[in-house]
Amino acid sequence: MKLNDLMAISPIDGRYCKQTLLLKEIFSEYAFLKFRVKVEINWLKKLSSINELKELPLFDKKTTEILNEIYEKFNKEDAYQIKKIEKKIKHDTKAIEYFLKKKISKIKKLDSIIEFIHFSCTSEDINNLSYALMLKTFIKISLLPNWEKIISLLKKLSFSSKNQVMLSRTHGQPATPTTMGKEIANFIFRLNRQLNQIKKIEILGKMNGTVGNYNANLVAYPNIDWIKVSREFVNQLGIEWNPYTTQIEPHDYISELFSCISRFNLILIDLARDIWGYISLGYFSQKKILKEIGSSIMPYKINPINFENAEGNLGLSNAIMNFIGEKLPVSRWQRDLSDSTVLRNLGVALGYSIVSYTSIQTGIQKIKINKKVVEKDLNNHWEILTEAMQTILRRYGIKNSYEKLKKEIEKNKINSKNIIYIIEKLPIPEKEKNKLKTLTPNKYVGLSIELNDRIF
Repeated sequence: MKLNDLMAISPIDGRYCKQTLLLKEIFSEYAFLKFRVKVEINWLKKLSSINELKELPLFDKKTTEILNEIYEKFNKEDAYQIKKIEKKIKHDTKAIEYFLKKKISKIKKLDSIIEFIHFSCTSEDINNLSYALMLKTFIKISLLPNWEKIISLLKKLSFSSKNQVMLSRTHGQPATPTTMGKEIANFIFRLNRQLNQIKKIEILGKMNGTVGNYNANLVAYPNIDWIKVSREFVNQLGIEWNPYTTQIEPHDYISELFSCISRFNLILIDLARDIWGYISLGYFSQKKILKEIGSSIMPYKINPINFENAEGNLGLSNAIMNFIGEKLPVSRWQRDLSDSTVLRNLGVALGYSIVSYTSIQTGIQKIKINKKVVEKDLNNHWEILTEAMQTILRRYGIKNSYEKLKKEIEKNKINSKNIIYIIEKLPIPEKEKNKLKTLTPNKYVGLSIELNDRIF
């Protein structure tokens, strides 16, 4: 039966397959095979460049082109051939070696180099570098563009709402006014920190044999500086070299990477919940999309489904990433195989993040400030100005200033009319009274507008 999105077990390959299409070229079984073929070919080319390795002469331009084409033109038929070999021998990496030997043996002039395919390598030499290339590719072509797009959309929202004063809520209760722009700017600052941090995380790789000591390399060619060769090879792939490992690269960098992505995702969960709340209050209205249905029974509803979808998938992604981040750096002695099956789920963990990022972006572009609702809510809570009043009283050393205003609030519902009466009774200079009389909830915004401007 041909697999389609309706038959997929995971939503990543089913319901959300369009959002994660790009990831198939990075994290699928096919992609993993292609990355490993690339590493094997590049290691063969590196060996040919070593002068002391007389049995493998330096490849000429034509030979290099032939070898490069093996991975550059790698296709699904090649992948099927590798899987066919694996089915017989029950070893995935060895299957790639046999595939390459068979492919190269058909080229007469390359017969002599066949035994240098996978020379002195343990499977993990190939696999760890392939995963490193996967993650490096993902960060460049998927993760960073999505993060930057989200931040860019938030900047537009923050800028367009920088003068929109609104009632803040602490503990869910009416509190000191702020601006919507400043509240969005808080998230921009937090997300930017994670963006800057992820760019500093080094993607590491190793090429040092069975337990990290170049044992076989040194026996075969004792006069070659294998440490130098290893460092150069890993760096040539665009990966930072890890000089100290067991059989496996210890995956600390993957833990660091996933920790940073998880923090970014947590900030987005916070954002999604806040915007969900603002939509619930009516502060944001959502654009109506023609023919879209919000509820199966309530025709008037437009549910904040993009933010709800994002929250759920961000949580799923973080749960898997947190497990992977804790599991991978732990391996018994020089290695156990428990990391292997976990590593195959990198795309699953990151796939849920990509689905979430798409939802967040769509959601942000659908919301619009509902000025009337925001301003009405603000004008219903003049009691918030008593914070400013009691601070002025404190400045002039009036004892129990907080308690005095608290009593006024308990006796009367503070509004635009009776607040003037309360101000007149305050034992402060007339100039301070006059200043307080001109103060309204809409003007009591502190430096929120300036702080918002600074984020740009």
